[in-house]
Amino acid sequence: MKLKYLIVLITMLTMGGYQFNAFSQTISELEYLSEGADLILTGKVTQQISEWNEDRTRIYTNATIQVEEYLKGNTNEGFIVVTYLGGEVGDVGELYTHMPKFEDDEEILVFLKRSQSTSTYKVFNGEEGKISIVYDKNTGEQVTNSNVRINSLKEQIRNSIKKQ
Repeated sequence: MKLKYLIVLITMLTMGGYQFNAFSQTISELEYLSEGADLILTGKVTQQISEWNEDRTRIYTNATIQVEEYLKGNTNEGFIVVTYLGGEVGDVGELYTHMPKFEDDEEILVFLKRSQSTSTYKVFNGEEGKISIVYDKNTGEQVTNSNVRINSLKEQIRNSIKKQ
């Protein structure tokens, strides 16, 4: 019987250790995203328009985001347009792995990088640079899909920016 409890205890400690490591890895990823992004903001996707590039070899989508709050950088604009690979034009659709996907009316926290050549914004570090915001049914609080409080993430981002 003692052996059974010992196995359960070791299992719990091991799993707890993995959770701690995953949490600390998330913090370091958040610091990396915060440092590398030119703009960090929360907002709502209001429109998406997909179109071919000039030589019709790739489809790009422009997602318009109504800015709620700037956490880093500030263009003093109420809307930001983010360009990403993929989308649908007519009967043709392109989907790229590891690229962020946006939904109309989706609330997001996003890390953006300004393109040097086109003066447009793209999501920094692919799909990891976009976090969907949902509402906790019990508390009404804004959280991520993995139930992390958005206010907590914002605080961590601000702390990361202060260190820079």
